[in-house]
Amino acid sequence: MAESLQTGGGQASGVGKERQEWTQNVVIMRHGDRIDAAEPLWLSHADRPWDPPLTDTGKIRAWTTGKRLRNVGFPVHRIIVFPFLRCLQTAAEVITALCCVVDDETHLLSMETSAGAVIDPTRVKVNIEYGLCEVFSMPAMRLSAPPKDGMWLPDVSELEALLPAGTIDHSVEPFKQQLPLWEESLAVARERYHTIIEALADKFPHENLLLVTHAEAVGVSITSHLKDVIVYEVEYCAYTHLQRQVYNEHSKAVTAGGFKLLEQPSWSPILLMKLPCSS
Repeated sequence: MAESLQTGGGQASGVGKERQEWTQNVVIMRHGDRIDAAEPLWLSHADRPWDPPLTDTGKIRAWTTGKRLRNVGFPVHRIIVFPFLRCLQTAAEVITALCCVVDDETHLLSMETSAGAVIDPTRVKVNIEYGLCEVFSMPAMRLSAPPKDGMWLPDVSELEALLPAGTIDHSVEPFKQQLPLWEESLAVARERYHTIIEALADKFPHENLLLVTHAEAVGVSITSHLKDVIVYEVEYCAYTHLQRQVYNEHSKAVTAGGFKLLEQPSWSPILLMKLPCSS
């Protein structure tokens, strides 16, 4: 990785006059509770069965997770979200929690929902990213057929309107400009997730990132760093935490060390299965 210095971002420490070092944090989070899992009849009358919204419980879970992320030990500078409705609604709740203006943090903790929250939209930047898509196949999308008109998503202006006003950063383009090829294999999707996580971290090396995406991406962030482990289940709004050191050399080139996977919080359940060692 090598690119010009970007402003803002991580926790910096000086290493001589010719080098600076940052700790970059990247959180990979699954969306909240989807309505088709809670109400199977929703599918029978859905115009967009591949794009379910959150349940009320899902919104509260996302809001609660956002409040926890305020105290995770580092500031979240940028939230990058895949534009399915369930991800956008999850991101909206988390953004509101992170940007909520309160005189006393105990008041925020007592707020059961985001209703009435007053926010400072300058506290985070938000981007839409197509590379964080669900595994793009009929089994993963729970579909019998793709949409006849091929229109998976509304216009981007409609998508951005679902996020808190003033938070969208229009100065940058998505890393991936379009959705994956239809009937993507699981192996290809997993490689895509691994690549996009690294690419987004490299794109914003001096910022702490929160990626709001799907369960498989969370799983990949684990299996890419733990040997002989498979991810059995990822709970709604569960997340992982990757961390690495980023260096600014005297030449103004930016380099980075490898990511390490930090231990997951007990309140963010992800079920792992240890594979037997091969002989």
